[in-house]
Amino acid sequence: MSVVEVLVEGGKASPGPPLGPALGPLGINVKEVVESINEFTKGYAGMEVPVKITVDNSGKFDITVGSPPTKALIKKALGVEKVKTDTATDYTGNISMGQIKEIAQSKKGDMLANSLKSAVKEVIGTCGSMRLRIEGKDAKEMQREIEEGKYDEVIA
Repeated sequence: MSVVEVLVEGGKASPGPPLGPALGPLGINVKEVVESINEFTKGYAGMEVPVKITVDNSGKFDITVGSPPTKALIKKALGVEKVKTDTATDYTGNISMGQIKEIAQSKKGDMLANSLKSAVKEVIGTCGSMRLRIEGKDAKEMQREIEEGKYDEVIA
């Protein structure tokens, strides 16, 4: 059994690199695999998605699609391509708690967080590294307020 793991743009996998060279030696129909990947990932258009292709000894394959990185989901929620600034004082945007909760719910299975509250705090941490404000506040301030219980009703 062989396993190939790649990052592909949702709905835009092609038989070229990195897929073709990785799958070709395994003796499977690369075009068929690419078509399957594109079908599974079309909902993630514009985002890179982790894909795992498992090929057994008989040439049958199984495709597992992971969820896009948190950063990609944040950018999609904001409708932007670039959010990080070069300075430590500028902010590049603002995201709502509703958007953060939605991202945390979609990523919770892939995170180490044991609760939605912890998952929300992880997403907020990513927002901080991307120089985003949350509801107009700095990420560290927002995490402190979540810890104090100010948003328990929102993220329950």
